[in-house]
Amino acid sequence: MATKRKDTHRIVLKKGEYQRSNGTYAYRWTDQKGRRHEVYAKTLDDLRTKEKEIESDIIDGIKAEARYLIVNELYDLWEQLKRGVKNNTFENYKYMYNTFVRPTFGKLRISTLRKSDVKKFYNYLADERGLQASTIDSIHTVLHQVLDMAVDDNYIRNNPTNNVLKELKQSHVFKTEKRRGLTIAEQELFMTFLRNNHTYAHWYPLFAVMIGTGMRVGEVTGLRWCDIDLENGLIDINHTLVYYCHRDEVAKNGCYFNVNTPKTTAGNRIIPMIESVREAFLIEKETQEQLGIKCTSVIDGYSDFIFVNRYGHVQNQGNLNKAIRRIIRDCNDEALLADENATVLLPHFSCHSLRHTFTTRMCEAGINVKVIQDTLGHKDISTTMNIYTHATKDLKEQEFKSLDMYFKKIQ
Repeated sequence: MATKRKDTHRIVLKKGEYQRSNGTYAYRWTDQKGRRHEVYAKTLDDLRTKEKEIESDIIDGIKAEARYLIVNELYDLWEQLKRGVKNNTFENYKYMYNTFVRPTFGKLRISTLRKSDVKKFYNYLADERGLQASTIDSIHTVLHQVLDMAVDDNYIRNNPTNNVLKELKQSHVFKTEKRRGLTIAEQELFMTFLRNNHTYAHWYPLFAVMIGTGMRVGEVTGLRWCDIDLENGLIDINHTLVYYCHRDEVAKNGCYFNVNTPKTTAGNRIIPMIESVREAFLIEKETQEQLGIKCTSVIDGYSDFIFVNRYGHVQNQGNLNKAIRRIIRDCNDEALLADENATVLLPHFSCHSLRHTFTTRMCEAGINVKVIQDTLGHKDISTTMNIYTHATKDLKEQEFKSLDMYFKKIQ
C-alpha cells in the first residue's frame, strides 16, 4: 500500500499537491492538451482555494493558460485576426489602444478582471486623462471586442466590459453638449466675414462648399476637379481623404494621408450644387489661376485636388479647425469693436458643425428627410432622424416665440 504524502504539520496532501522546501505549497496539474501547470500559495488552505477555482475552470472549459495571459497579449492576437473594418478605423483602434490601454490596463491578467476594474479604468480616462466620451467610446469598442474574443476562446466566462460604458454615460462625467449647427444669423456673420476679410478670404470657397453641401471633412478635402461638373451642377462623392497623425508610426513619421472609400456604402452619392457652392468653386478656380497655385499632392494615385494650400498640398481637419478658431476670434473682435453690445457672435464650433449647419438649413427649408439622408450619405435613417429631430425642435421653439409675440400684439 502506497504511503500518503504529508506536510510538516502531518496533514495528508492530495494528488498534485506538495510542500516546497521554504514551507509554502504548490499544486501541479495537466491541461487537456497535456501541458503541465503549477500554482503556488503560502498556506495549504489558500492553495486548495486555488485548486477549486482551477477545477471549476476545467469543468467550464476555461483554458488554464488564461491565468497567466494579460490583456495586451490578447489584444495582440486580436489585432492579427481582425478583419472587416476600414483601414483608417483600424489605425484609430490601434492608436487608441497603444496610447491609453497598453501602458496601464493592458498589463492586467484577464483571469482577474472584474467589472469594477473596467469602471475604474474608464473613470481614470475621464477624470485624470481628461478624455471626451467619444474617445472613451472608441477605447471601449476595442476592449469589448478583445474580451469578447477571450470569452469565445474560453479564456474567461463573461466579458467584464458588458454594459459598463452605458452605465457610466449616465453619470455627469460622460455628459457632453450636443453638437448644433450655426443659426442663420451666425452663418451670415461667418460667411460675410470670410468674404470681406483680406486675411481669411482664401478660406471662403472651402467653407462655403462645406456649409452648402454637408460633406464630411475628408470628402471635401479629398475632392478633385474631375469629381465636380460645373456645367450640370453636380458633385460626385466617391472617396474620402484620411489624415493620420499617429506619432508612434515611425516608418511614416506619424503623419500621412490615405485615400479610402467613403465612410459607408451610402457615402457614394451625387450632391447637386446650390448656386453659392457653384460660385465658391469658380472663385477657388480663378484664385488658383491668378496665383499660379497647382496641386502637388499625389496620394494613392489620386491628384488634382481642389482645396490645396499655397504650396499645392492638400488640407487636413486639424488645419481647418485651427483656421476656424482664428476666424472666430478675429470675427468676434471685429463685431464687438463695431458694437460692444453685439447680439450675434460666433460660438465655438468645428468643421463638423458645418455639416450640422447644412442639415439644419435643409430641415428649416422643409426638405424631405429621405433626401436629407441621401445627401448626407447616412446609411442608417436613425442617424439622420437624430439630427432632424433636434433641428426641427429648435425651429419649432423659434416659431412658437414668433407666435407668442403675435398673440401679445393682438390682445
